Amino acid sequence: MTTPRARTAAAAAAALSLSLLLSACGGGDDSESAAKASKGDVKLEFWSWTEGIEAQVATWNKAHPETQVTFVNAAGDTVYQKLRAAVNAGTAPCLSKMDGMNLANFAADGLLTDITKIAAPYKSRYTTPAWNAVSPGGSTYGIPTGSSPLFMAYRADLFAKYGIEAPKTWDDLIAAGKKAQSENKKVKIFNMAGEDPSTLVDLSWQGGASWYKLDGDHWKIGFTSPEALQAGDVVQQLVDDGLASGASYADPGVFKTWDLGTTIAMTTSTWQLPIYDTNFPKSKGEWQLADAPVFDTANPRTSSNFDTTAVLKGCKYPDRAAEFAAWLSSDKGSLTTLTDPASKSGLFPAVKDVSPYVDKIIPKDMFNGKSDSAEVITTAASRVGDQWQYGPDYAAMYSEMQKQWGKVMKGETSVKAMLTHLQDWTLKDLENKGVKAVAGS
Repeated sequence: MTTPRARTAAAAAAALSLSLLLSACGGGDDSESAAKASKGDVKLEFWSWTEGIEAQVATWNKAHPETQVTFVNAAGDTVYQKLRAAVNAGTAPCLSKMDGMNLANFAADGLLTDITKIAAPYKSRYTTPAWNAVSPGGSTYGIPTGSSPLFMAYRADLFAKYGIEAPKTWDDLIAAGKKAQSENKKVKIFNMAGEDPSTLVDLSWQGGASWYKLDGDHWKIGFTSPEALQAGDVVQQLVDDGLASGASYADPGVFKTWDLGTTIAMTTSTWQLPIYDTNFPKSKGEWQLADAPVFDTANPRTSSNFDTTAVLKGCKYPDRAAEFAAWLSSDKGSLTTLTDPASKSGLFPAVKDVSPYVDKIIPKDMFNGKSDSAEVITTAASRVGDQWQYGPDYAAMYSEMQKQWGKVMKGETSVKAMLTHLQDWTLKDLENKGVKAVAGS
């Protein structure tokens, strides 16, 4: 089970050079003006939909009377549309929670403030992949908030029953799936929901692919690179060999496929662990964590989603906004509170040293204790590939990929055909937006 991505269509971006690629068309503030220090008492508005954040805002406000932050619970499927409308109307908050791909799209559309100079002092606190997520094209538009490094959870009792071991590579996982089915033809090794192509994203990231790569004044688009096709081949084998279940993540009954042992493994991340602890009553204590399968054991990579706190266009106090956002996601006291399951935030840090925050997020009754769960999670956080970039139309591309993904899961098209289609579609889409792009990797 992987993390469903947010889905939002991207608007147009005009670009002729690196600086234009991500900001100039929409009139975003330049970093020179944004770097000016604000004076006196200021008020900031902050939109988020993460539980536990409001309490942290109150903690900040108590300690920082000169920078008061007003929290707005912006939960809802239309939050990104509302943010766009607010920016265009001149009523946007200074700060908003945003996932990595939407930050890239908002930056491309000139809806964010370039805080490259302001943010520079905070950069060393975060991992390179996390900073990449707030710096599409090299300019910084926000502060990392949290990460979701990918690792594996599997039914250790059923793996033993079927005579298989935790797979180290994706080839191992396919072989294990076939072996398990030779013992029980109804069992599946994996799940891939028909509405969620994040499995392909994760495998591509892990394999070293770069669907989008900024090269000077243009983007290289690499959906058909050897690394991307290698990832696609694994997905194709899972489909062709009937090794994956197709339970929808929108269906509450999805948990039964793992709890009842009809599906026996998953890729997963930190925020999902307490969900399993609640929803796997029959199999509690039978699970074990392991490193996510990789393509190259000599150069192991994994993938991650990233939450960010973006600075919106029109923010009058970007220096204070960045200061608050960095405190929220890197201050030890703030992280200690937010990573406590009691906060219900589900947040896992994007900072370089996650070791102080790992143990308490692991539901001890869920796992059998035969592997070091904390080490698995810490290792995953250190293995996130730093080559991955979100391009200026990533969210729109993802929506297009969703349409094709359902056909792949039904056997109506191949993964290679889908990737070829996405290559052509993305090049055309960027051309229509005035963004320079070429095929490449």
